[in-house]
Amino acid sequence: MADQTDPRAAPPRPRLLALDAARGLALIAMATYHFSWDLEFFGYLAPGTSTQGFLKLYARMIASSFLFLAGFSLVLAHYPKLRLQPFLRRLGVIVAAAAAISVATYWFTPDSWIFFGILHAIALSSLIGLLFLRVPPLLTLVAAGITIILPELLRSPTFDAPWFLFLGLSETLPRSNDYVPLLPWIGALLTGIAVARLMVDRHRLAWIDRLPAGPRWLRWGGRHSLTVYLLHQPVLIAGLYLFSLVVPPPAADPIAGYIGSCEASCLDQGNEAQLCQRFCACTLERLQAENLFEPLQSGAILGDQDQRIQTLAQECTLTSQSAP
Repeated sequence: MADQTDPRAAPPRPRLLALDAARGLALIAMATYHFSWDLEFFGYLAPGTSTQGFLKLYARMIASSFLFLAGFSLVLAHYPKLRLQPFLRRLGVIVAAAAAISVATYWFTPDSWIFFGILHAIALSSLIGLLFLRVPPLLTLVAAGITIILPELLRSPTFDAPWFLFLGLSETLPRSNDYVPLLPWIGALLTGIAVARLMVDRHRLAWIDRLPAGPRWLRWGGRHSLTVYLLHQPVLIAGLYLFSLVVPPPAADPIAGYIGSCEASCLDQGNEAQLCQRFCACTLERLQAENLFEPLQSGAILGDQDQRIQTLAQECTLTSQSAP
């Protein structure tokens, strides 16, 4: 730690209350999105609702805002001098929280567990971001742009192997409740670093300090964002569970549920909507014709382990791709 009596030591930066408020707003946005996912999980919304249309865009905006704010805060805390011990302590907490989420989701939803979600992305991106703290901001912006473009240029089946999935370059996207791969998402963190560097170098941080700081509870949430992140889903799920005991969700239509879930998974893999509609209609027809639909829905057979399911999925893929 620099000696506070040393005239060459940079004075400590005051806490930017508006930045805490921005984190608080991002947390509220995240909670509202996760609530839509919970409503879908409990059966109050149609399958696939939270991963399509506006909600899909909404989720991407939220993830970008968290990573941008993480990059911005990295500069405020560790530029021009890296405070190694506080950084490692904070990194350790994030890594531990990310690991806890992976273990918990693998236990409850092993077919869509979170192996590389937003916390994993923040941890790894922050570590890489240290390399850019002293890089000229414009070069950092160029690097951010490159990381955003790379997935479109380098996507390949070569990266479908499990140990490459964190990169975000696989051709077949994995099934996960929260998948935030390094590429392109580190681009948001690098953009935050570049913007913060520009403001610090030009002495414009006071501009942020003049922004509305919001109510105290919002700033408190922003200052304790990790705690709020870890606790909000258990609270929402518990509340919805109690609500479902009083007002049960409507009985699910298994056919509509299959089509919605199938099309959402197909769209998540980057396929066109019409192709997904043809593929899912084909697989539904084949499953019903071969009396496999009900066993698949009940869990008596598993789609990724039953050769009959895999064969008809491959045949329907060829059929849907060859259709005009």
